[in-house]
Amino acid sequence: MLVLRSVLLFVLAAIAEIGGCWLIWQAVRENRPWWLAIGGVLALAAYGFVATAQPNSQFGRTLAAYGGVFVAGSLAWGVIFDGFRPSRFDLIGALICLVGVGVIMYAPRH
Repeated sequence: MLVLRSVLLFVLAAIAEIGGCWLIWQAVRENRPWWLAIGGVLALAAYGFVATAQPNSQFGRTLAAYGGVFVAGSLAWGVIFDGFRPSRFDLIGALICLVGVGVIMYAPRH
């Protein structure tokens, strides 16, 4: 149950962080309405709080593992919201990152 909670928190954190950055990108780089940037800032703040809800109490391990989720999530976000078409190397890289998440976060510890 802790692994499921952790995975769901990683997904929620990715949505908040990537979504927040995307909203700011839209406002600044794509000349969209300024209030999108404010929404982005709020989403990034929410990400910070979601990250602290992880059951693992070690900051470095949790954030290192989240880095792999961020990589894969960023590619998925691009596919869904920007029409990005990842290459096979993008997909292989994302898979390697997710394997790293599993090793860093969920490998048995003695």
